[in-house]
Amino acid sequence: MTGIKNNLPTVANLSGTDRETIETGLRRGANRREVMSWLIAAGASIAAAGSIVSTAQEALAATPKKGGRVKFASDLHGPSDTLDPGLNTSTIDYTRGRSFYNSLCQINDDLSTRPELAEEFSANSDNSEWTFKLRKDVKFHDGSPLTADDVIFSMSRHYGEKSTSTAKTLVADVKEWKKVDSHTVKAIMQGPNADLPVILGTPQFKIIKDGTTDFQTANGTGPFTLKEFSPGVRSIGVRNAHYWREGANVEEIEITAITDKVARTSALLSGDIDLMQALDPKAIRKVESTDGVGVWSVASGAYFGICAMTNTAPGNNPDFVKALQYIQRRKKIVKSVLKGQGTVGNDNPINIAYGADYCAGMVVKEHDLDKAKFHLKKSGITAAELNVAEVAPGLTDTCLLAQREAQKIGLDLQIKKVPNDGYWGAVWMKTPLNVVSWNMRPSANVMMNLAFAPDATWNDTLWKNERFGKLLVEVRGVTDASKRAEMYCEMQKMISEGTDEFPGSGMIIPAHRNYVDGKSDKVEGISRMPLGSLGGYEWPEFCWRTDA
Repeated sequence: MTGIKNNLPTVANLSGTDRETIETGLRRGANRREVMSWLIAAGASIAAAGSIVSTAQEALAATPKKGGRVKFASDLHGPSDTLDPGLNTSTIDYTRGRSFYNSLCQINDDLSTRPELAEEFSANSDNSEWTFKLRKDVKFHDGSPLTADDVIFSMSRHYGEKSTSTAKTLVADVKEWKKVDSHTVKAIMQGPNADLPVILGTPQFKIIKDGTTDFQTANGTGPFTLKEFSPGVRSIGVRNAHYWREGANVEEIEITAITDKVARTSALLSGDIDLMQALDPKAIRKVESTDGVGVWSVASGAYFGICAMTNTAPGNNPDFVKALQYIQRRKKIVKSVLKGQGTVGNDNPINIAYGADYCAGMVVKEHDLDKAKFHLKKSGITAAELNVAEVAPGLTDTCLLAQREAQKIGLDLQIKKVPNDGYWGAVWMKTPLNVVSWNMRPSANVMMNLAFAPDATWNDTLWKNERFGKLLVEVRGVTDASKRAEMYCEMQKMISEGTDEFPGSGMIIPAHRNYVDGKSDKVEGISRMPLGSLGGYEWPEFCWRTDA
């Protein structure tokens, strides 16, 4: 490792001994406050001390160390936890998938893509045919080599009436996966789609061994091999000594969940866990003021909201949905509930994080009790029950705020708090009013395809708009920027506002949230890829301990 002392700014009264003390202290996990006090005692100004510590910490962070163990706690788990990538639905599943498997393509922090198991990939002139050339030095955990047959088998699981894939709509426009030779495959599209590489970088499209039906061993090509797995309890992975690239830095990772947000934060503060998902906004100040731990916040297009199921009352009443939308105190939710760690939502899954595909011209719905009362009266509904689990930080408080606003317009909105454990299987999409939390996806098309396409498995409210579905497919082949923007705006307005002919989606999205997680200062190597917790689940392969 490069000596920190060689990177420290010169301070007149800083002796060589003091430099060694600082270097040793940082290596052993001394916090910023302690090191600055040493520097100030040695004659440095506060400004100089801060600069020195920042430079020293950056020097340490630049060189990973091997060894040690990391324990991560998600916010929910249950009996539906799975090691089958095609069934993944939650952060804990995605994190395990990243530990034990790889994809053809990998997503960078800026949402561009790079090859992973594919050594290279390319498209024809109109993006209607993609070729993937596989690496020849990759082996599964059981020692068998990766071949084109494994890729064809993995992709075939996302097709057909019997497919259980949670992301099959994303690759529905691939007409055929074709084996060219032992290490080359082609994706023949039904029409142009420039998004295919980034789609294949999403969690469900991990590559598994040809013929796999039992996932209890997680026989993948990933940086860890499975030592233990108990759904709803924990998994333990051990560093894959035969990994096809440099491999993980830590020797072992434990992945579990602590569903109570207070208990999860306490575990981080006490050192019982090293990384945690979904830090409660109310605990941010406490974590920031505690030595040895810190907040990891990444801006994103992730969102939470209320799902009014459109196939049943009261969600099948567009005026009731609009009443719920107009009682939302969007700015207050971002400022007070999320503690500024997010942006105002507009019942639209796409925000500015999606760049040019975001419809910036839409008017944000302001808190308006008069409009809310008008639509509620028109709906004829006076009472409803909302099932709420804290599946995103601040979601329960957001719903309680909505309950108070609902009282002002004559709506008796009962909040039924339900456990996080088993929520996705027992409550979500199964009760008339429930809540949801979505991670950001790598493109606007992917996000809307997963959650709003007419035939999407995860269509939260069972909203069916054939015009929307047609546009969603057509826009993939549009290269004219203005036309593309026009089509994306139309789709987002359909979701948020509806049209004269067809109501909106039944979704109430008051805010987009940053990913706000917690980590020990002794764990480095966490990326800022904005598609999920702790750098889009990329941490298992790249994290490392400073005290290893």
